[in-house]
Amino acid sequence: MVSLGLVVARFNDSVTEPMAEAAREAAADRDAVIVDEVSVPGAYDSPLAADRLARRDDVDAVAVVGAIVTGDTEHDHVIASATADKLTRVSLDRDTPVTFGVSGPGMSGAEARERVDKGADAAEAAIDLAAELD
Repeated sequence: MVSLGLVVARFNDSVTEPMAEAAREAAADRDAVIVDEVSVPGAYDSPLAADRLARRDDVDAVAVVGAIVTGDTEHDHVIASATADKLTRVSLDRDTPVTFGVSGPGMSGAEARERVDKGADAAEAAIDLAAELD
């Protein structure tokens, strides 16, 4: 059984809460257990939370879900790219799979809500990677 850490970046909570619920359901469907769930204000805060979870001996993998839907600005793209880069570094530095399910940038709230399945995708990918390493 895979032990999963879940990071929920709560900026645009109307999108991220359904994403988090999709991640929880995907973990339950795969018989994985979420040993800890950490909420952070936004995607840019998630690498630190993911790093803390990835350091724990009882966490096999970390899934991060969030939304960046404030607009299609260069700043939004920079946040998404920097977050993904930092999460990749956490995964490599800690030798623990870290996955990132995100809606946006450049989407309206309605468009982002149509992509809440990215939460399940992040959890399933983390579970698959942890199982491969086992």
